[in-house]
Amino acid sequence: MAETILYSFRRCPYAMRARMALSSSGLEYEHREVVLRDKPPEMLEVSPKGTVPVLVTQTGTVIEESLDIMRHALAMKDPEGWLERDDPELVAANDGPFKHHLDRYKYATRYADVDPEEHRSAALDILRRLETRLDKDAYLCGASRGLADIAIFPFIRQFANADRTWFDAQSLPRLQDWLERLITSELFTGVMAKHAQWKAA
Repeated sequence: MAETILYSFRRCPYAMRARMALSSSGLEYEHREVVLRDKPPEMLEVSPKGTVPVLVTQTGTVIEESLDIMRHALAMKDPEGWLERDDPELVAANDGPFKHHLDRYKYATRYADVDPEEHRSAALDILRRLETRLDKDAYLCGASRGLADIAIFPFIRQFANADRTWFDAQSLPRLQDWLERLITSELFTGVMAKHAQWKAA
């Protein structure tokens, strides 16, 4: 039977969350590291839109969205019970409004007439809501990490890293602690191992 294949890019937050779910599930796959300016034709053949991550299952099914990859892997095996700690509305707010502001804060030069400070402030308002939510539990949906945490985490890490001194100075102690636990977890450090660019033999 053919092997499951993941086309990935190490620093892409969408690919990060897919790799974390795959790692948690224990699903074995062949990792194919993509250089975005030199995408392999094998990936473009199965997924012409040309974005990562892309999962090709053993049966040849192509899954092109990171959340779908997460749910596919966890549906097969979910040893930590991540699917029990999901919040689609929270994840949608991250993938929609928060990502919108993150991009215009971090990559302001890519957009016409944007004020990065304005977008940073709007993103911070969203993070304050997460801070309040973490009043009750160590993670967003309970005492243990779940799908919602892992789906959102790479984007908050990206926001924090845009200006780490400024981020660390904000009054977000619970969120900052949550972020640090995830960054230093074996799960995250494991999926951030470096891979050489994949090319067909």
